Parts: sequence; C-alpha cells; structure tokens
Amino acid sequence: MCGICGELTFDGTMASSAALGRMTEAMAPRGPDAEGIVGRGRVMFGHRRLSIIDLSPRAEQPMVDTNLGLTIAFNGCIYNYPELRQTLEAEGYSFFANSDTEVILKAYHAWGPTCVERFHGMFAFAILERDTGRVVMARDRFGIKPLYIAETPSKLRFASSLPAILAGGGVDTDIDRVALHNYMSFHAVVPAPRTILKGIRKLPPATVRTIEPDGGIKDHVYWKVSYERTDDEMTMSADLWRERLLAALRRAVDRRMVADVPVGVLLSGGVDSSLIVALLAQAGQKDLKTFSIGFEDAHGEVGNEFVYSDIIAKEFETDHHQIHVPSARMMEALPGTIAAMNEPMVSYDNVGFYLLSQEVAKHIKVVQSGQGADEVFGGYHWYPPMQQTDDPLAEYASVFFDRSHAKMAEHLSPDYMLDEDPSFAYVRDHFALPGANDPVDKALRIDSTVMLVDDPVKRVDSMTMAWGLEARVPFLDHELVELAARIPADHKLREGGKGILKDVARLVVPSEVIDRKKGYFPVPALKYISGPALDLCREVLTTDAARQRGLFRQDYLDRLFADPSAHITPLRGNELWQVALLEMWLQTNNV
Repeated sequence: MCGICGELTFDGTMASSAALGRMTEAMAPRGPDAEGIVGRGRVMFGHRRLSIIDLSPRAEQPMVDTNLGLTIAFNGCIYNYPELRQTLEAEGYSFFANSDTEVILKAYHAWGPTCVERFHGMFAFAILERDTGRVVMARDRFGIKPLYIAETPSKLRFASSLPAILAGGGVDTDIDRVALHNYMSFHAVVPAPRTILKGIRKLPPATVRTIEPDGGIKDHVYWKVSYERTDDEMTMSADLWRERLLAALRRAVDRRMVADVPVGVLLSGGVDSSLIVALLAQAGQKDLKTFSIGFEDAHGEVGNEFVYSDIIAKEFETDHHQIHVPSARMMEALPGTIAAMNEPMVSYDNVGFYLLSQEVAKHIKVVQSGQGADEVFGGYHWYPPMQQTDDPLAEYASVFFDRSHAKMAEHLSPDYMLDEDPSFAYVRDHFALPGANDPVDKALRIDSTVMLVDDPVKRVDSMTMAWGLEARVPFLDHELVELAARIPADHKLREGGKGILKDVARLVVPSEVIDRKKGYFPVPALKYISGPALDLCREVLTTDAARQRGLFRQDYLDRLFADPSAHITPLRGNELWQVALLEMWLQTNNV
C-alpha cells in the first residue's frame, strides 16, 4: 500500500521534477517508509512506500527493470503474487526481489495489459515502456485503490490522491456542475470519471488505459459482474449456496493474509467483520489483533457497539483493543479528517475511521475490514421494496437520492443549477445496462460497482492511508462477488437482508451477534448537529470564501441554521452537514 504519482508530457518538454516533488510529498502519510522519484525525459514517476511485502530496499519504487525496459509505480497488493511468480519462473523469468511489484512487471512483459485479468488484489499502477514511450495505467475491479488524473493538451499528471494533484499546480479548480449535482442528489456519490473539480478526473475501476507519447488515449474495461443465472442456479438449494459461499469466503479471507507483517481486523461487532474474525480463527490464526471504536452518547443515542465486538473478541480469544472517543476529541479531529478526504465525503463515520486508523496504526500496518458485504449481499433496507415495485428506477431514487432535481433548484444558487437531471439519468442508464434483469439485481449492481466505489471504499482508503494503514476488503474478492451475483435475490433478502451470508455466519459466529437489529457506525454528535458542530457549520458557510463561491441559496442556508434537525435526507443524513462538509473540503484544499 503506497502512494503513486507521475507526469507525462506530450509537447517535447521534460517532465517537471519540482511538480513531482510536491506531489510525492503531499502523499507522505500514505507511504511513510520510503520515497522515490524516477525520470525518463518526458515521463517521471514518484512513489511513497508503505512496506508490507518484501521489506528490503530491493522492493522500493518506482521500480525499474532495465532488462525488460519497464518502469512501474504501483499502489496496492496482488494477493496471488507467489503463484504468479511460480508461473513466470517456469516461463524463464528471473527475479531480483520478493515483491508483488516485480511480479506485475514480469506479468506485464509476459502477457501485456491483459495481465490484470490474472491478478487477485487491489491495485492502481502505471508502467512505462522504455522503447515505445507508451504508458499503461490500470485500476482494480472495484476501484479499491484510487487513481486521479489531470490532463491538458501538453501534459498529464496522475496521483493516488486528489490533493496531490492539486499540489502539482496548474489545475482547473472550477466546480464541475454535474459532479455537484451528483453530490447533492446521488447521496454524495460522484461516479467516475468525474470529481467535484473540472480539471481532475479519476480512472474508472476495472479499466486499463494506454497513453501514447503523442497523448492519444485508449481505454479497455477488463471486467464486469453479471447477474445472469443458469436454470440450475435459479433452483439451487440454500444449503448448497451456503456451502459454496463459505468456501469462497474462506479463500477471500485467506488470500488477504499475504504479508510480511502481521494482519489484524477492524471489528465493528457486526456480522461482516465478525465473520472475518471467525474464519481467520478457524484457519489457525492466534493472537489476532482486533480493533473497535465507540463515540460518546448523544441525544439519547448510544455511540458504540462494544457489547457485540466484545462477544467476538472473547469467543475467538483475540488481542482486542477498544478505542473510546469523547465528542471533544472528535471535533478536534475533524480538520484532519477533512484534509484526508480525496473527495468530499459526507458520511458521519469518516471521522470514526480516521480516529480508529490513527490508533490501529500504532499497533499494526495491515487490517482486514468488512466493507462491501451490504452492497454485495443485499443488506440495505431499500432492496426488499424493489421486489414489489413496477418502477424500480423511481423506487430506488425515492430512497437513495438526497433530494429531487426540483428541490435542488431551491437549494443551489442559479449559477450552479443545471436544466437537466444528470444524476437521475445516470441511474436510469445504469439500470438499463444488460446483465441484470431483476430490479433487485439492478440496485445491487449499481451499489456494488458505483456507490460502493465512490463512498464506502473511498472513505476507508482515505482514512486508513492518512495514517499509513493498509485496509483489505475480502468481501470485494472478485470471485466471491461473481458467485454472490449468481445467488438469486430471494436468498439474499431473507431475514431483513444478507440472509445467505447469515446462513454462513451461523456456522461460525455466536448467534447474538447475528440475530439483532442492523447497526451502523454511530457518530451521534454529527448526526444531530448542535453546539460546537452547529457553530462550525455556520462559521464555514459564512466565510468570505463561501460567500464568494456562492454555491447555495442564502435563504436555504438560513433555514438550515435555524433548525438543522428539520432538514434530513431519506437516508437520515443531515442536509446542513452535507453542504457544510463540501465547503469545508473546498476551503481545506484552497479551492
């Protein structure tokens, strides 16, 4: 897990070492163990290293293989790199390091850009071909590892973080009005390739991009998940699905133990993270480090789920760490949390992951996390109604969208308002794609391949990497997801959601953790904005910078300030927090 960046020029000039230096320095938290910059005339790569596999200097990056004529900057982990290395050695390749980075280089030389189809893992990388001047970039199937891009006619820059792109300078920082609409409507999800800023884009997940020396670009999407099923799969028993799912989960969790440092687990006390701990314990892991976080109670709402995480820690004899966060510390951590965001992220639990990662990083470098299970196995409350509706698009929008296009006209300033509704159109077009005919499948597909990428997964990467902590997500093992997609929706939606996953959990996890109301990462002080949180929101939205930008109608802001709790989105988000968070992020990044 690391941070990568680079510059490619198309006009005959040299890549800027000064810009690369600023970009690399901006990603120091992502890779505190080493730093490197390698230049090749018009192409220059930078890297910050978090040492996880092959801790020796031989594995430092950017990595150059002079015999093959290839240079790579890589962020992530290829879990099946030992098996791939054996295959490559059998084909005559020799290795100078013991890292997954070098395996990517050899695999690219042997199989070309299609090598990504053989990788099990999370990755974003750029490879320079010395002899052609061509650069090839790739991102993993679920976009677990970010890759931001800023392009002009004369050059292209890329980096693992959006703030690093800004640090390079020369970026168009005007607000992208379509992205703003997504943020305000599609529950703060801005699908790739857009970001909130016009001048910065992101490589879509499961995409290989080839960039020629003259700036010509060609993209190839190398993976898509299909929800089409055979007749046998439609009639397969729940018991058989449970057996197949358990085997796939074991493989997914086991794959993510590949490391030359210890691997722990973020244990929320829910079914997903508890299942990871149970499977690791069954596989023979001893003294597994687990970590839970809880916040101060507020407005009568309990701010932790320690009772459940304690059950799991005791059952499997883990080396457990409880982290208690008073509201004052949470408020103190907000500036750092916002600075760590690659893009504006409205979820309350950002600060939770930020503080949790800070503490976990004192003990360990790698953790497994339960993100993705709800989107893959149907854990959210909006899936069951999709089975009964004649209009799945309208049903989905009524629950997931924070506000309608008409309502947005009452909230956004006219300068930022669009005539059309791009957010609804995006979901409409996604629902119409082939490969998912059932309404529930349509919702699961957009949630697991779009919403998940640009909300929960992005959140976890940003907050963990702010402290040099690598988070691995076994529920996004692509073979596991392919299996889950073939499981009929009825099996997933049983028992209030994730029924088939709960069937598996009952084999290994105490029932009191399974048979309870679904929990979320509770952060009461931000859910119910009052006191210091309200003062902060009011302050940031009335600064000169906010007034000059003028994103929001003043009468709308006045209504929010007067009664924050009266303006709640269908997904129980606070509208004041949503608009204030966006302005905080823009000001933090000097936009």
